[in-house]
Amino acid sequence: MAVKPPRWYFSLRSPYSWLAYRELTENAPDVADAIEWRPYWEPDEVSERMLADAGIHLPYVAMSKEKHFYILQDVKRATVERGLSVVWPIDTAPNWDVSHLAYLVAEDAGRGRDFIDAVYRARWENGIDISERATMAAIGDELGLDPDALAGAVDDPEIRRRGIEALRAVDRDGVFGVPFFIHRHDKFWGLDRLAGFVASVRARTRTTVTATAATTEQRETGRGVEPALLVPAGDAGHAGGCG
Repeated sequence: MAVKPPRWYFSLRSPYSWLAYRELTENAPDVADAIEWRPYWEPDEVSERMLADAGIHLPYVAMSKEKHFYILQDVKRATVERGLSVVWPIDTAPNWDVSHLAYLVAEDAGRGRDFIDAVYRARWENGIDISERATMAAIGDELGLDPDALAGAVDDPEIRRRGIEALRAVDRDGVFGVPFFIHRHDKFWGLDRLAGFVASVRARTRTTVTATAATTEQRETGRGVEPALLVPAGDAGHAGGCG
């Protein structure tokens, strides 16, 4: 059985995913380039029905008032620690399919990460509603992508179908919150577990390179190969993310 690649599940609506995105791309670009990026979102009514018809029930629980207030405080603390500022958006009629299905369109055009960056800036730095189709169109204009395709992704049956497949992967991997990182059998939930995930991916990369080099030397010299040194993969303990 083929080994699944390391991957992270991000949400465009999550402040913790935004912070993880920044830390991953700025402090660990090698890992960002080596892993799969997979979207996670709470489906709208249309996608919810399609998931139910497919027998998929995501482990999403509505956020309590107490948790919401805590996240407001915690995100403010986390951004201050990182020298950032956050503009908390007002979600009057949130529909996360609008932005996450538009991501699939941008990814098809090879601009997925640029789209993520633009959406995070819009939402968390400028307080813009990313459930608005006009926001998606404006981001399309900014990136040189078809604004109508991004704004209308939520109406495209094929994009909807692919969105259900993306959420099916969420279900298969047992993802229950974001940001969520997976490497082989290890799962890491939350911004505070990103360092452990990065260490795990880098350790595996170093081990693979060492083993490959040793095998090459064996072929060239005829000498035996000593076992590759496994580097500790970091703490995969308690969670600390956003539901």
